[in-house]
Amino acid sequence: MKLYCLLLLLSISSSTVPLVTSGRAQSTTVPTFALTTAASPTEAKSRFAMLDDVRLLANGLLQLGQSLREFVHKTKGQINDIFQKLNIFDRSFYQLSVVTSEIKEEEEELKKTTSFLKTNNEEIKNLSMEINSKINGILQERTQLQSKVGNLEERLQGLAQSIIPAEQLSEITALREVIESQEKTINNLLIAVKEQHDQLDNQKTNIEKLEEKLNYDSFQDTIDKPMDSVPADMFEYLTGNSTDLDVNDLPRDCSELFTKGEANSGIYVIKPSESEPFNVYCEMGSDGGSTVIQRRVDDSLDFEQPWEKYEKGFGDLEKNFWLGLKKIHSFTQQGAYVLRVDLEDWKEGNHWAEYRFTLEGPSMGYSLYVSNYSGDLPDAMANSTGMRFSTTDRNNENHRNSNCSRSYTGGWWFNACRETNLNGRYLWLRAKGRSMRRKGIHWKPGTGPSYSLKTTKMTLRSAPTADSFK
Repeated sequence: MKLYCLLLLLSISSSTVPLVTSGRAQSTTVPTFALTTAASPTEAKSRFAMLDDVRLLANGLLQLGQSLREFVHKTKGQINDIFQKLNIFDRSFYQLSVVTSEIKEEEEELKKTTSFLKTNNEEIKNLSMEINSKINGILQERTQLQSKVGNLEERLQGLAQSIIPAEQLSEITALREVIESQEKTINNLLIAVKEQHDQLDNQKTNIEKLEEKLNYDSFQDTIDKPMDSVPADMFEYLTGNSTDLDVNDLPRDCSELFTKGEANSGIYVIKPSESEPFNVYCEMGSDGGSTVIQRRVDDSLDFEQPWEKYEKGFGDLEKNFWLGLKKIHSFTQQGAYVLRVDLEDWKEGNHWAEYRFTLEGPSMGYSLYVSNYSGDLPDAMANSTGMRFSTTDRNNENHRNSNCSRSYTGGWWFNACRETNLNGRYLWLRAKGRSMRRKGIHWKPGTGPSYSLKTTKMTLRSAPTADSFK
């Protein structure tokens, strides 16, 4: 409204300014009827004096425009601050939604467990009532039997006293005691025999396992040496100087061993290019041979190991083990390989996943690169590509403010503590509590549900051609 009034005054003032040429008023001939309405000298002076007012108004308008511009800039800054706060609120809301979804999942599981426990509780109550009724009946029958036995004993004692002399009674009592002691001895002997039988069964199973370990004809053909010459540590490198190995005749991996005609799974010696020979477990199938680099079947081996162990390898090649980062890296130096992951959950469900696999050397912290996913498991290792391997005593994580190897367990290619970890703590069934589950063996795709696992196996096989993954 103020701006409109100023413009109106400006238009009025401009209409009253006379035409001036070279400092003089231009003289014009006007009709006689216009002389009567001509302005007086005082009126002309007042019109020229209004030009100063117009200039003042113009200066005021300029100042008003400058103030409006400053107000607009200030308003824009405030709007930007509001948008930033809204973005922070959106991120916080998203994080809360993720936590809420996890809480809802745990709540559903608790509800299922509660309903299951309720049904079991009802069954236990019914069984308890039946057992109590049966126990009461047994107690009643016992009291009746005891009373009957007491009556019979009194009758027998009377008959024995009337028929059998006291000397024979003492002999019968002594014989009875001898028989009871012999029965106890026989029972103890039976228990000892049963224990010995169990020990013999255990020894038989151990002997069968030892026979299976010794029954590796293919291993003897590949390594022409007696079994007692095998080093105590199966993860040590084998050299031609310390053994009778023909290094030039050793296969590069289990796939090459399969192409040479070997069809039995077991422990073999291989020699990748630019590496010393070492022992591996080859798994032979109808379509080829694969090298097992990791396996978990129970809790007999602790995977909470230092960096040195994860680099060298540890465990038992026929049970639970980690082959070693240095050995795994030697495979990827000689060509394209496929990583296969086989998992079994606690519901006896089997799942698998395959990736194109590459592993960098020790200077790059054994960084992992996977691509070309296939399988029936969720793709949980996609975000681990490019991650360095970390253990409790060596944190190589890309995130500065994160130390997943200490928050969790074992060694793995951690990515902000949110993805899979197959080298975690072995937990029986599903652990209680989210923090405990994070320390266990799990396969977690992003922010989705995690799979608590019973067994794991990671194998490598050479890719047919590099073009097959394009």
